[in-house]
Amino acid sequence: MTDNKIVNENSKTEQLALFKAQNTGPDKKMTSDTGMKISNNQWSLRAGKRGPTLLQDFHFYRKQSHFNRERIPEKVVHARGFGVHGIFECTRSLREFTTACFLQEPGLITPVFVRFSNFIGSKGSKDTAVDVRGFATKFYTREGNYDNLALSFAVFAMMDAMKFVDFVHAIKPNPVTDVPQASAAHDSIWDYIVNNQETAHFIMWLMSGRGRPRSYRMMEGYAINTFRLINEQGQPTFVRFVWKPVLGVHTLLMEEANIIGGVDPDYYRHDLVEAIERGAYPEYLLGVQLIPEQDEFKYDFDLLDDTKLWPEEEVPVQIIGKMTLNRLVDNFFAEEEQSSFDPATLVPGIDFSHDPVLQGRAFAYRDTDYHRLGTGNVEEIPINQPLAARNYNQRDGYVRQRIDVDRVHYHRNSLAGNTPAETSPVEGGYTHYPDPVDGQVTRERPSDSFEDYFSQARLFWNSMSPVEQQLLVETFNYHVGKVENPSIRQLVVDMFANVDQGLAVQMAASVGAQPPRGTHVAVTTASPVLSEANTSYSPATQKVGVLLGHGFNGPEVKKVLDMLEKNKVFYDVISEKLGPVSAADGTTVEAKKTMITTSPVLYDSLYVVGGQAMDQAKFERDISDYINMAYKHYKPIGISAAAQPAIKTAGNQAGVIFAANNPNFESEFVAAIGQQRFWNRT
Repeated sequence: MTDNKIVNENSKTEQLALFKAQNTGPDKKMTSDTGMKISNNQWSLRAGKRGPTLLQDFHFYRKQSHFNRERIPEKVVHARGFGVHGIFECTRSLREFTTACFLQEPGLITPVFVRFSNFIGSKGSKDTAVDVRGFATKFYTREGNYDNLALSFAVFAMMDAMKFVDFVHAIKPNPVTDVPQASAAHDSIWDYIVNNQETAHFIMWLMSGRGRPRSYRMMEGYAINTFRLINEQGQPTFVRFVWKPVLGVHTLLMEEANIIGGVDPDYYRHDLVEAIERGAYPEYLLGVQLIPEQDEFKYDFDLLDDTKLWPEEEVPVQIIGKMTLNRLVDNFFAEEEQSSFDPATLVPGIDFSHDPVLQGRAFAYRDTDYHRLGTGNVEEIPINQPLAARNYNQRDGYVRQRIDVDRVHYHRNSLAGNTPAETSPVEGGYTHYPDPVDGQVTRERPSDSFEDYFSQARLFWNSMSPVEQQLLVETFNYHVGKVENPSIRQLVVDMFANVDQGLAVQMAASVGAQPPRGTHVAVTTASPVLSEANTSYSPATQKVGVLLGHGFNGPEVKKVLDMLEKNKVFYDVISEKLGPVSAADGTTVEAKKTMITTSPVLYDSLYVVGGQAMDQAKFERDISDYINMAYKHYKPIGISAAAQPAIKTAGNQAGVIFAANNPNFESEFVAAIGQQRFWNRT
């Protein structure tokens, strides 16, 4: 098994290293895509110096025609993505439940590729739009690839894949004007919601902080479908997978998300790149929720209903592994843009349930990529190639890279000894669980509990802290307030009165609707793990903006920066202009940001040092603006002794840490950074 670990982890890296060695270096000469050396790549072939270009200039033709095809159709959904490489280590054997090879032995390492993405917007949209996000993981196992497709929400917007097209049409931009981009703040989607009220639970997640994560590194991933694990004895267990970020689940305020979308549309990408380049590798724990086959009907939710979560208080999450993302892609297009994920890409030991959404996704994903990538040879693209050996009879088609030299490409045969041969289940061949099926052909809900749209939406509301509930109300008011049709606004208010009457009353007052006539469903239970108040908190990788000018207190700043580095806190030195900034004792720090090249919303905390600038009045106004924005967003602020006049000392100072006469300033400031928000501010 040790050998398998080494081969499994290194094979992909070795392939890439070999490619780089062949195609990089100071002596590299330009060639065509056929390997022909190019003597002139600057001028097209013409009939005379001032004559027309000749059709026989095949180099120009190939260069231009390839350029014309550099863009492939973007994804209809999840178009804006970012991919990174990493490893997954099994920490607990699931041999009791599954034969899946990568979950058999603690310590077994499997290389992975992960693609994070937004759902609504196009490739050019902003990172921080209020949206559900994708969290797709490709495991390169020794028995072939396994794709685990997750979302940042525990639930989906529909109960059957038949409605997916309608939901996407409704939430996408107006087909006449093509606006708004990457937003659910328009009439069409809310018209869909009130007429398809199974969306209620999903919309509660969307309007909560979960719709605007602080970072991909601080976002959960839920494989919302119900699968089966199959063990060596052929016994099934229902399973749902969940990724838990080690840094905890943290989110942006809606105002922050809106502003960041303008000042840094690539905010999540920058965050992920910075963390990996600094060696602060994003880490996630893989958990499973397991329900024995005999307990399928034990719960008040249907296991096949993707608009319902499995409450962790009833079905605990068991941690079985850890994923570490430790390498950026070498080429975005070749790896991220051409990556293909499919919930039907399985390994022995993992199988489908009769989940109606999963059944539809099993067809839709691969068919989509056959169209988008323009070929049936999706797995020929290097990022999608498995590490396991491949022997199959499909041939030809676009992007065929393998050179097949055998003349026999059919099954069964005598000329090639009936190879490639089938593998028996005993030897690891994939088999589907022989689930008995009996009934009439029909189009109807699998069970009556599918018609319960509001109980778990109410549970989600009950699980939020008072602060989270108020922020959720504000997000509703923002989105529904942009709906132009008053009857739709009224229907939204009436619909969400089923979730919480107080929520609906506040919404009605904000969006010009009548108070709801109904009241919420009689559900009093909560799931505390759904609240951000109960996640893990740490100062590690929180980002601090250090505001300083010339003449600052060198020893004080050095102690603070040393403390930040000791606690793995990221920071940027921000000053009037780029370059070295001198302290009173002659030491210098390098300012890599200026007040106009960055923004206070890009930082989790501020350390205000102050100092001298060429335009002192403007410098102090900028510092004041930074402080006011950070204070407004409940963020911690550290104030040096010299900068104390920059902040008002009256009022609520929760999370404002002063250095003057404070021997514990550095440790108190780091503790405040770890707390992240101070909601008790006025």
